[in-house]
Amino acid sequence: MNRYKLIFTESYLKREKKFLKKHPKLIRRYKKILRLLELNPNHPSLRLHKLKGKLEDKYSVSITMSYRIILTFAVIEKGIILIDIGSHDVY
Repeated sequence: MNRYKLIFTESYLKREKKFLKKHPKLIRRYKKILRLLELNPNHPSLRLHKLKGKLEDKYSVSITMSYRIILTFAVIEKGIILIDIGSHDVY
């Protein structure tokens, strides 16, 4: 099975820690989203979509209707670089 490698930047890990501390009820859902992202970034429940404007080279996946993960793809290495996590306002 072709898996994608999730790449956690240092700045993302700081934001992730803060986000999960603030939203402990989302930890299980968040982990499920990361597993799906590794296996199939195009899975319908992730609602992957390309962003526009100043983030036009980035993508977003949904944790819930209110919270998102912003990411970019490193296609050569089949890597997914996680950039930011937070409310819909992270755009």
